[in-house]
Amino acid sequence: LAGLVAVLLGIVAALAVQFGNRADDRIVIGAKGFSEQYILARLIGQQLETAGYTVDYRNGLGSAVAHQAVANGAIDVLVDYTGTIWTNQMERRDTPDRDTMLAEIEEWETRTTGTHVLGRLGFEKAYGLAMPRARAEAGGFAAIGDLAARGQGMTIGGDPEFFERPEWIAVREAYGLRFAARRNFSPTFMYNALTSGEADVIGAYTSDGRIAADDLVILDDPEGAFPNYDAIILLAPQTGTDDALVAALEPLIGAIGVEAMREANYSVDRTEDKLSFERAAQRLAERIGQ
Repeated sequence: LAGLVAVLLGIVAALAVQFGNRADDRIVIGAKGFSEQYILARLIGQQLETAGYTVDYRNGLGSAVAHQAVANGAIDVLVDYTGTIWTNQMERRDTPDRDTMLAEIEEWETRTTGTHVLGRLGFEKAYGLAMPRARAEAGGFAAIGDLAARGQGMTIGGDPEFFERPEWIAVREAYGLRFAARRNFSPTFMYNALTSGEADVIGAYTSDGRIAADDLVILDDPEGAFPNYDAIILLAPQTGTDDALVAALEPLIGAIGVEAMREANYSVDRTEDKLSFERAAQRLAERIGQ
């Protein structure tokens, strides 16, 4: 019991350090620990600064911590993903269409946390199966079912988590996928594996910058086996009552297509001429007319 109390006190102390220094007059924007989140947090911050708000950032948050932080008001704004909330917070395993999923998430957040779902940004960061466009067109691979018909001699690659995730298991069983080999790669080398021929198809995130840079195609998923991971803006319960703040962020709803997000992600992740997160956010804002 004493050990458990010590652990809990340590967690509380860590959270106090992470969230305890916010100034009451600042809007605090949270970001999980990857490039897309840092870009979007600064895009939101720039929108709010233009509207007269002072902003601060909490970067590198874990998914569960980030959701809890926006629910209890430790942060004011967070970009999250529908599939993450659906599976991690709501513990759901079914895969409804995106409109049904969003409506149920909105109802659940209102009922359980009071968090306000402002809306979709316009793209999703979902898992998908990616191939080089030239190889896909030459082989007639347009949808995942084509892999089931003609992919038995191919090698599929994925990041270290991909083949253990429920998304992969669901898509494998939905389409009856069978490959000659399966290989794990780090996220960076996974894309290089397509270029070198070490893999023929990979499990990729649909908003990754390398999708466009390497001219890859995401195969269609007509069975809807991969769940929806639409990017959405969440507002803390009290923050969601600020009409001026809501009005400042509403122009972002539905404004960011996946191609624009891929370009922004690649601009900070490429090996040469990288942009800062702030500059990438500015360029993204220019592209979407903000």
